[in-house]
Amino acid sequence: MITQKWLSIICLVGLYSFSRAADFTMVSKTTKVSIVYTQHESKLDSISAYLLAQDIQRVTGYLPTVFDDISKAKGSVIIIGSIESKLVQNLLGQQSKEYINLKGKWESYLIKVIDKPFPNIASALLIAGSDKRGTAYGVFSISEKIGVSPWYWWADVTPVIKKELTIQQDDYISSLPSVKYRGIFLNDEDWGLQPWAAKTFEPETGDIGPKTYAKIFELLLRLKANFIWPAMHPSTKAFYHYPGNQKAADDYSIVIGSSHAEPMLRNNVGEWNEKTMGAFNYVTNKPAVQKYWEDRVKESSKNEVIYTMGMRGVHDSGIEGVKTIAETVPLLEQIFADQRDMLRKYVNSDITSVPQAFTAYKEVLDIYDAGLKLPDDITLIWPDDNYGYIQRLNDQNEQLRKGGSGVYYHAEYWGRPHDYTWLSSTNPALIREEMMKAYEMKTDRIWVLNVGDIKPTEYDMQFFLDMAYNAEPFKKSDYVKTHMLNFNREIFGSKLSASISQVMNDYYRLAFERRPEFMGWSQTEPTTKTNNTEYDHFYYGDQAQQRIDKFNALENKVMDLRNEMDPSVKDAFYELVYYPVVCASLINKKFLYRDKSNLYGKQNRMVALNYATQSKQAYDSIVTETAFYNNQLANGKWKGMMVMKPRNLPVYQEPVIPKIVIDETDAWGVVSEGFSYMDSTVMASGICKLSLPTFNSLTKRKYFIDVFLSGKEKRDWTSIVSDKWIKLSQDGGVLENVSGKQQTRIWVSIDWKNIPRKDKSSGKITISSPNKRQQVNAAKYVIDINAIIPGIADLKDYKGAIEDNGIVSIFASTFSKNIPKGNNGWAIQEDLGHTGNSLEALPLSVKPTLDLKDPEVIKNQSPFVQYDFYTLSSATPEVTTYTLPTHELNKNWGARFAASIDDGPLKIIDFKTVGRSEIWKLNVLRNSADSKFKTQPIEKGKHNLKIYMMDPGVILDRMIIDLGGFEKSYGVIPETRISESN
Repeated sequence: MITQKWLSIICLVGLYSFSRAADFTMVSKTTKVSIVYTQHESKLDSISAYLLAQDIQRVTGYLPTVFDDISKAKGSVIIIGSIESKLVQNLLGQQSKEYINLKGKWESYLIKVIDKPFPNIASALLIAGSDKRGTAYGVFSISEKIGVSPWYWWADVTPVIKKELTIQQDDYISSLPSVKYRGIFLNDEDWGLQPWAAKTFEPETGDIGPKTYAKIFELLLRLKANFIWPAMHPSTKAFYHYPGNQKAADDYSIVIGSSHAEPMLRNNVGEWNEKTMGAFNYVTNKPAVQKYWEDRVKESSKNEVIYTMGMRGVHDSGIEGVKTIAETVPLLEQIFADQRDMLRKYVNSDITSVPQAFTAYKEVLDIYDAGLKLPDDITLIWPDDNYGYIQRLNDQNEQLRKGGSGVYYHAEYWGRPHDYTWLSSTNPALIREEMMKAYEMKTDRIWVLNVGDIKPTEYDMQFFLDMAYNAEPFKKSDYVKTHMLNFNREIFGSKLSASISQVMNDYYRLAFERRPEFMGWSQTEPTTKTNNTEYDHFYYGDQAQQRIDKFNALENKVMDLRNEMDPSVKDAFYELVYYPVVCASLINKKFLYRDKSNLYGKQNRMVALNYATQSKQAYDSIVTETAFYNNQLANGKWKGMMVMKPRNLPVYQEPVIPKIVIDETDAWGVVSEGFSYMDSTVMASGICKLSLPTFNSLTKRKYFIDVFLSGKEKRDWTSIVSDKWIKLSQDGGVLENVSGKQQTRIWVSIDWKNIPRKDKSSGKITISSPNKRQQVNAAKYVIDINAIIPGIADLKDYKGAIEDNGIVSIFASTFSKNIPKGNNGWAIQEDLGHTGNSLEALPLSVKPTLDLKDPEVIKNQSPFVQYDFYTLSSATPEVTTYTLPTHELNKNWGARFAASIDDGPLKIIDFKTVGRSEIWKLNVLRNSADSKFKTQPIEKGKHNLKIYMMDPGVILDRMIIDLGGFEKSYGVIPETRISESN
């Protein structure tokens, strides 16, 4: 306690002894810090003080003594408390700038080093909060500063040990959080968090209970968050079932809410008993429903909560008792009125001071759009579409709502068209783009992230909450990489952080192209069987193999990094990097090797059997890694946390390999790029004719030929080129029925400097394999080679794209011109999309005044990007544009842009989707909205494609101009540009 004597000393000494910046020693040979918090203030002050003491011990081995009486402390002291405490008020002085700047602010804090505030205290580190959470944030900012990660417990991040601990601390007052309520939704906990808590961490409760929630609440505070929607699946008893849950929330000062499907803090799945309470129907069973809600309002009236308003079905379903939206609107408005009467009666007669929220999720958005009158002080929460694309944001009127607005965003999801509940795969660049779009549209009252089980969504959770707390640095798209690098540096140190960050950036980019859980090309609700992937094995350099190669490179890198890793952070590395990267690689290989086995089996390749084995091995390796996670990682700490088969969907199952029968009669074979099965023509002479795509001196691409074994006998093979300008990566070799030797891939290129003709040259590659035992030749394979050198004088210094084998491939960020109009235009978004960078139509605040129905107005007044391209033939092109499947910004806008070739007829493209349509499902599974349009005929020569801005927020990724040679593909086709070596 603080005596009057000590208050007098504080008043006389403390006011005049502040320094601007100073070193503060916590532990040294001569100094051992202690910690003081103010008794009878906030329970959270005590919790924070003891946690800080433990953090100091984690770093130094020394556990500071914690006092609740300043008179007992001496030497070097950390003082913790809100500015409402007498201790802090007298230390700062109520007329000081620090006190005035902090008082009344939301969740802000001050940190200041004070020399000799009392006779027996040599130096004090003051951590003062504007409120109790602000104090805690200040405390945990010091924990981070000394090297203790917010993830020290949840991801086993071990700090660097230091014998002595001194920090340099400037006088500091934190800014207001960018978003008022920032938190998470624990969801789909059935396969990880709940069984782990019930069996491993909190067996005394047998569920997610107060012990587990205390750890979660601590993590939230360390991440400067303040809000949670608790777990609510049938596997978990309702949050209020265990009294200790709410006590833990009060102790840690975490605001409790409930999801879009849980009105008035009620978990309908676990708490509504239809047998005893009747139907959950406000039309037919109003008294029972009202009592149900009223009981919870009474129970929670003294707690810090946000009430979810309105009503839906028992579990994420539509409201009962009405058949049409027209009937639903007045019913919901009456429900609002009745719920608010309860809140006035039991919480506060001033209803505007009671935090309330309404989430326009799924069918509720249609009800809202039908004219639902939502009380102005209720926070309107906009949802994403479950796959990371926000469905709607504020218009100008909604930005003025007293209750403000928020976002409910998914980092994991269970539902149609397919779950992604296993690995964390939402690209941080997409999270930044969507959430900063929300922030710019003044959607900043509540941000909540569906994190599933927390693990393994650790990084996305940190990224989201960091942005919610301080949005400013995230306004620039290049901060995504900076944040990743900082995160890894703080955990793994400077030496390896850049390499780890590159691995994770590549991981997220590959997942953006296709999430690991979507590699089965299956769907759910209803659940379908897995299918072949759409990655092409025979065109564009074998897209499937390119994806395998990228994942193999990542696997090799993380294995090397794991060996280099300091033992103290190996568990953290496994959880944050190794397991998600390796398992994403394995599930990709499970399907891609399965497909190769199937396709190569049809081509009679002996290697098909080997690929079948590799597919099965990939599955077995996922089993092995998951077993390690659960049983050996961190000495079994996470037993039951990781499940590789959430909901046991077909995508997670052991691969089903069609029966492979190899006809050994031919013994060996050859297939060239562009031939999907045995498309070669067998001549009477025993010669098989094949060909490769045309080689172009401007693009300088290379193409592959596969030589493969069909029999079990060892075969030698040789190749002969008709002309020296035809170059092979390998001109002969041996095929054996041994893994890795059953086939050889030859890469064919052209020696352009020595090719004799200056327009078109033709040649051949002959591949043969003599049967040495019988001394006769088997069939020969002759591959026709055609190479062109376009004699085009006007391509000097040309920087645009060029036709190659009937297509022009262009990335959005490699424009020839970018012409804004005023402040409006197309802006590069780094690391977003499929091609590295993309273009977004900005700003979002542009007013919808342009007459978008008149093509000439669009051409004359709209910003545009121009892409120059050159065709080598005449054609009537079909253009495919690839945009991210974002939704219209608000009801005043659409999802439109316009395009034309050579200033010809303007084509308006609208990729807006409605509800859960089949095209929407396809779009979110591939993270792309593909739109096609035909243009006027064009001649050989220079042309341009212009893309005009119409609606803000449209994100352009890439374009394909098909001149007659486009083959369907899933992955990105490299740009067809003049090679830099020309």
